[in-house]
Amino acid sequence: MRFDNKAVIITGAANGLGLDAAHGFAREGARVLMVDRDPRGADAAAALAAQGYDVRFRAADVTQDADVRGYVAAAMQAWGRVDCFFNNAGIEGHVRPLIEQEEAMFDAVIAVNVKGVFLGMKHVLPVMLAQGGGAVVNTASTAALVGSAGLGPYVASKHAVLGMTKTAAGEVARGGVRVNALCPGPTDTRMIHSLEDQAAARGANDVAERYKAAIPMGRYCTPAEVTAMVLFLCSDEASGITGGQFQVDGGRTACPGGSAWR
Repeated sequence: MRFDNKAVIITGAANGLGLDAAHGFAREGARVLMVDRDPRGADAAAALAAQGYDVRFRAADVTQDADVRGYVAAAMQAWGRVDCFFNNAGIEGHVRPLIEQEEAMFDAVIAVNVKGVFLGMKHVLPVMLAQGGGAVVNTASTAALVGSAGLGPYVASKHAVLGMTKTAAGEVARGGVRVNALCPGPTDTRMIHSLEDQAAARGANDVAERYKAAIPMGRYCTPAEVTAMVLFLCSDEASGITGGQFQVDGGRTACPGGSAWR
C-alpha cells in the first residue's frame, strides 16, 4: 500500500493509461480524482467507488484554465492536498504527412498535449510546494525522443512536454517536488488502434504487424506495464529521481529496427 491515504489526480482518466493508473493507485490505497472531458469517466469512477475505493470524477477540459483550477480545487476540497499528479491527458491527431496536416488539428493537439500539461503543472505545483512535497508524472511518449513519420503535430507536442518536464523539475526540486516524464511506446490502448486504423485507411497494409516488428520485444506494451512505471515514479522508492524520461517501449527506442533474433 505505497499510496495509503495519498491524494492523486489523474487527467485523461476515462480510458487507456489514465484509467489503468486509476485502478493501480486505488488498489495501493490512494484517494483518486479522475479527470476527463469524456463523461464515461464518471461511470468508471463509480465502479471503483462501489468496490470501496475513495475514487471521484471531475469533468474538465484540460485546455481551459478555469476547468484546471476547478479540478485542483475539487481535490483540495476533498482531501486538502495533492500528493501525486499523473498529468496524462493527450490526443494523437491525424496520421498524414506534415504538409497535409490541417491547422485546426495542429492547434487541437498542441492545446491538449502541451497547454493541458502546462496548465496542470501551473496549478498543481504551487499546492505541492506549499505542502512541502509531491510527485508529478507527465505523459510524453517515445515520440518525444525521435521523429515519427505522419505524426508531426503529436511529435512536436511530446517534445514540448519533455522540455517542460525538465524545466519544471529544476525549478521545484528544492521544494521537495519531483517531476518526471513517462515515455510509453506503442501500448495496447485506443490510441495505437486509432493510429493503425488511420494508417490502414491511407492504404498501408499489415499495420499492426509492421508496428510490432519494429519493437524488439515483438509486441505492444500493456497498460499495466506502463502503470507500474507511473506508480514507481510517484512512490517514495523514486525519492531521488527527478527531471528524468522513462521509456516503457519494449526496446523500441534502444533498437528501432526491431530484433533479428526471433
